[in-house]
Amino acid sequence: MQLKCFPVSNDEEMQACIAVRQTVFIEEQQVPAEREQDGLDEKSFHFGIYADGRVIGTCRVRLAGSAAKIERVAVLKEFRNKGIGGFLMRYILQELGRDTAIQLFKLSSQAQAIPFYERLGFVKRGAEYMDAGIPHYDMVLEK
Repeated sequence: MQLKCFPVSNDEEMQACIAVRQTVFIEEQQVPAEREQDGLDEKSFHFGIYADGRVIGTCRVRLAGSAAKIERVAVLKEFRNKGIGGFLMRYILQELGRDTAIQLFKLSSQAQAIPFYERLGFVKRGAEYMDAGIPHYDMVLEK
């Protein structure tokens, strides 16, 4: 399987990434559409990953001061547990790591994904909380 990560640069790529998020969050996880489509996409950077010519994963990143908040990390079900999410995350951390203004990466992880982010160096901060009916934890990674 040929994998290629990319920063979203056109409407076609953006629509493909939104379709992945809709499949994963709205259809699979039953997140309400109004929660998933929160109006913050225009203020975010978006990344995707292609496998064999099709977008199979995505995430968005919002900048807030010296922090980069990684959000909406999603990989289509048939491609999970194959290292693809890690490949995408390492690409994003490398790309954003070049920006000297970014000193901290943060994210809100679903509880079941904590080990995935810990393998990338993220550390859990604070107590569990519910978001869209799913248990979450805040996590951080300092540069």
